[in-house]
Formats: sequence, C-alpha cells, structure tokens
Amino acid sequence: MALFGTDGVRGKAGKKVTAISTMKLAMATGIYFKQSARTKKILVGKDTRRSGYMIENALVSGLTAVGFDVIQIGPMPTPAVAFLTENMRCDAGIMISASHNPYYDNGIKFFDAEGNKLNRDEEEKIETIFADDAQVESAQETGKHIGKSKRIDDVIGRYIVHIKNSFPKSLTLSGMRIVIDCANGAGYIVGPTILQELGAEVFVIGDEPNGFNINDGCGAMHPENLAKVVLDKRADLGIALDGDADRLVLVDEKGEVIDGDKLMGVLAVYMKEQGTLKGDGMVATVMSNQGLEEYLSRHGLALYRSAVGDKNVVEVMQQKGINFGGEQSGHIIFSDYAKTGDGLSSALQALAYLVTTGKKASEAFNPYDSYPQMLVNLLVDEKRPFEEIEGLDALKAEVEAQGMRHLFRYSGTENKIRLLLEGKDEKRLEAMMDRCTAFFKSALV
Repeated sequence: MALFGTDGVRGKAGKKVTAISTMKLAMATGIYFKQSARTKKILVGKDTRRSGYMIENALVSGLTAVGFDVIQIGPMPTPAVAFLTENMRCDAGIMISASHNPYYDNGIKFFDAEGNKLNRDEEEKIETIFADDAQVESAQETGKHIGKSKRIDDVIGRYIVHIKNSFPKSLTLSGMRIVIDCANGAGYIVGPTILQELGAEVFVIGDEPNGFNINDGCGAMHPENLAKVVLDKRADLGIALDGDADRLVLVDEKGEVIDGDKLMGVLAVYMKEQGTLKGDGMVATVMSNQGLEEYLSRHGLALYRSAVGDKNVVEVMQQKGINFGGEQSGHIIFSDYAKTGDGLSSALQALAYLVTTGKKASEAFNPYDSYPQMLVNLLVDEKRPFEEIEGLDALKAEVEAQGMRHLFRYSGTENKIRLLLEGKDEKRLEAMMDRCTAFFKSALV
C-alpha cells in the first residue's frame, strides 16, 4: 500500500488521514527512526486546521508507545519544523499540514535529524513497517520505556532569528510598505513579526485562523485578494504565503502577480553577481518555462530540471552542488538558509534585491518574455498508468510535431491529472490543449 505522495501523506482528514491510521503510521515511523536514534526525541508542528488536534494527539500516542519523547511546538511553518528538528537535536521532525489544500484535507510530512525531507527509499521502508502488524504490535514499550510528551511555546523566537539572519545585516526594510497575506495558516505570527522587526511598514491580511479558513479565498492560492490590498495601501510589494508557509507568491506595486520563474531567474543572476551562487546554475522542475532557461543562459548560467516536488529539486541541487532552486509555483529553496522551500526566507531575498537595486518590483522581476504556457487540471476517476492509455504516444507525437513542449502527470495529492503545454504560438497552443483535454476526459473521466 502506497501511503506517501509527492510530499508526505495527504488526504481528507477523518477518511484517509484518520486517528487510527495516523497512530499506526507514527508507530511505524518511530520503529524506523529507532535504528539511528541518538536522543529519542521527535519534534511535531502543525498548521491551523481543526483536524490538526486529532492528528497531533494520534502522532503523540503512536510515538510515545514505541518509546520516543515528543516535543509539540504548535502552529509553525513547515520550514520552521525542518530547521528546529536539526537545531533542537531531534531524531526526526513531523509537520501536520496539507499545505495549499482546503481545510478538510490534512497531511503529514517527515524530516530526518538534519531537517531533510525523506527520500522515496526511506518512505518505502516506513510503508513496509506500517504493513507489518506483528512488527508494529511487538514494538510497543512498557513501564519506564514508554515515551513522554511536552509542549514548548517559545521556540518561535529561534526561527524568527534564523530567518532574519538570512537578510543582509547592512540592509533595512525601513521605508518599504509591504502587505503580507498569511493564508490564515502557519505563518500568521512569524511572517508579520519578521517584516516588522526588519523595519517595514506592514499591512497584514489572512491572520485570523479559525480552523476552517486556511487557504480559503486567501494566500498564495488566491493572490488576487492580496493585489487589491497592495493597490489600496500603495504598497511596494505584496507577499502571499500558503497554509504551511513553504510557498511564496509575490505581487508587484501595480497589483500584478509576479511570475515564479522570472522571480527565480532574477534571484539566480543576483546571487551570481553577489558571488553567493554555487554551481553556476540553478535547479527548477520540468514545469518551468523555456524562457527561464534562455534567460539564465544569456547570463552564463545553466538550468537543471528535476521532477515536480521541492524535495526532488533539493535532490538535484545536492547532486550538482548547487545552492539555489525551486518550483514556479513558489517553493523556492536557498539551501544556505533552509533545507526546504521557505516562503519567508525567499521573500527576504527578493526584498534584499529590491532594496539593493532601488528598482520597483514591476521592473525588477520582469526581465524576459515567457513562452506561452497552458496548464489544465482535470479530476479523474482513476489514475491509470500512462502506458495503458491507448493513443497517448500518438498524442504526444502530435504535440511535439507542432514544436510544443508537453508534460502530463498525475497529482501526488489529489485525484487529478495536470496537463501542461508550452509553445510559441498561443492560438495553436489553445487548440492543442482542447485536443489534449478531450483525449484525457475520454480516457480517464
């Protein structure tokens, strides 16, 4: 049974992610990490979903049952959990979040002792243990060997200091007007605090979580609301986080959403100019626009592509000795500061560029023309293996014959197929997307 998707375990809370399955998963995870345990401590954080209470308690029950002590830190961004796991010398870290999904979903993300997301091999080992009822049953401790848990509320300061240290000490945000949309999620305290402490005049929205309004018409999934406030407040920049604050979407002073690929391209070139870019290139996913690759090439930089998912980006970064990469959707990784995508750290790097250059965001982050690109998400009844879909190879050949780039993939977290087409002619692109959409509706819906 495959428990893990592209980013941990995720699904409807109370149905796929239940108290019972979560407790068993926690026990399997504890059994796995016992092999390399040094402190017998595991850190647990969460976002602001109501179901987080249920899942957190189930995790604590399962982990303490197999002998681990649990440190509960409450609502915190996913990258904070990664950082604090290593900083507090824990054997593993767990984040309870379904990221950008609606409140009724939830998920569980795992980190090793160094704050890295687990690779597929590690996930499969946990899945194997999860499926072995006898092993799970026999691993339960008794007496003084049962673990304990405690809640710590003051670790937020460690993460705030860590993120502030990623912003050049010679710079200040004094004089900048910034709107931040916290998505009613995990970044609703740390985000505004960091910006205010660095000197910005900050206007905050999406900072009133009630357990059900996370990502609801706000945050990185709905930047149009942020754009209205940016214009209303005459702000220099708008910052939108998602539910667990590992994703960043920016809005310029004109209320326009800044393209994620263009943002990464500008920051890569800026890092090269500052002498901080390692590896003479950056990593992006197969989703990124060809325009980004051509822009980087003009500046003597290479673009390396990975599969979708920020942990896949990190894997290629490590292979290539590169310290910068990300996804066009907003997961941006500065590995000198974070082991995973960090919306706040990335926002500070963008702000540092604006302060250093004195440019307006609309000018600074629009350095090239992108190729026309279309993305369609289709709900599917089942995720049939692509090799079993008759006529798919012919469809791909037809797309390629028209000089277009294609990417068809299933979502790792939802019953959806994502169709991406990219080419130079927008009208031909739209016609081909209609053709592809009809094909997959007939085959899968």
